[in-house]
Amino acid sequence: MKSLAAQDCHQNIIEIDNVSFSYRNQKVLSDVNFAVKERDFVGIIGSNGAGKSTLMKMIVGLLPTEKGNINLFGQPIEKFKDWERIGYVPQKNNFNPLFPATVREVVLSGMYNNKALFRRVSRNMKQQCDDALEVMRIQDIAGKRIGELSGGQQQRAFLARALINHPDLLVLDEPTVGIDAETQASFFELITHMHAHHHMTFLMVSHDLDMIEGYLGTTPKQKNGNIQFFVRHSHDLQNCDERNLEHSLSFS
Repeated sequence: MKSLAAQDCHQNIIEIDNVSFSYRNQKVLSDVNFAVKERDFVGIIGSNGAGKSTLMKMIVGLLPTEKGNINLFGQPIEKFKDWERIGYVPQKNNFNPLFPATVREVVLSGMYNNKALFRRVSRNMKQQCDDALEVMRIQDIAGKRIGELSGGQQQRAFLARALINHPDLLVLDEPTVGIDAETQASFFELITHMHAHHHMTFLMVSHDLDMIEGYLGTTPKQKNGNIQFFVRHSHDLQNCDERNLEHSLSFS
């Protein structure tokens, strides 16, 4: 008989059931069916306009489905409230460079939800922010305005924001765009370590087919229109001894 932990690792984190979406009467996604299990790493590849980012936005609650249903952690998305369990890095081109916030404020904003919006920043929140800044090697620019940073530095800030809550699910929409090749390699090493050793599930849109196939294999598990879903399972518990975000996840 399988242990309870082993059974839990096979539960669905995301369930997409016959989901469709249109922009101005132009069909972008049609009858998408897909499930992401706990500790899966799912890479999504597709041509421009295939609907990859639209699908990500629906999963994180930024767009409603036109047809079909999405469940998150076993709940219909309409009833889901635990958004701190999901870290999200949108495409960089959605960012307003004139947004008047420091790097630290951007990273801390990842901890805010409807319950915590007006709560004072606690010592624990500050420590989690410091850990996330350290992980992404941006602690020395924490006081700078986000719009003053290079593209790579901005993406590091948004990645730190997504990691601050130690999420169960990390949704990444082309997270390495605008980052130099060396930092891209270090980032991918970081998230593959997290996938292998930490209790996290990954959903990542990427334009880098070689990177996706290098870790997830050359054969997509499923196709929908021009979107391909590549999947690697990590259902054996291999938890890292380190519990501290900074110590266990930092990279150069």
